[in-house]
Amino acid sequence: MPVDATLPYDDQNIFARILRGEIPSKKVYEDDHALAFHDIAPWSPTHILVIPKGPYVSWDDFSMRASDAEIAGFVRAVGLVAREAGLVEPGYRLLANAGPHSHQEVPHLHVHILAGRPLGPMLVQNDGRG
Repeated sequence: MPVDATLPYDDQNIFARILRGEIPSKKVYEDDHALAFHDIAPWSPTHILVIPKGPYVSWDDFSMRASDAEIAGFVRAVGLVAREAGLVEPGYRLLANAGPHSHQEVPHLHVHILAGRPLGPMLVQNDGRG
C-alpha cells in the first residue's frame, strides 16, 4: 500500500527494523549517515537500496529536517555505492518515491539504484487519450 509522505515517521517500518538489526540485510555500504543493501525483490540485475539512518519519511521530509551533514553524507553515499558497484558506465537509474501517487511502499526515505540492463523510459508515455 502506498505511503502518504506527510505522515509521521513509523519506527516499525521494515527499514527502521533493518537499521536496528532486527531484520538482516545484504549490506554493501554503511557509514554514519547511510546504509546500502541489496533489494530482496530486485527489479533489475543490480538493485541496491540506500537509506539515511535518520527517521525521514520522504525526500521532502529529509530536505526540510535533516542536518547539512546528514544530507551531504546521504547524497555522497548514493554516489559512492554506484561507483563502487561499477555502475557509472554504462549507467544506472536513481529512483526515490514520495507519497501515494508515486507508489511509495515503505515510509522511510530510500533511493533505489537500478542497473545491469537497459531500463527503458522513465514512465509509460500517455498518448493524450487517457
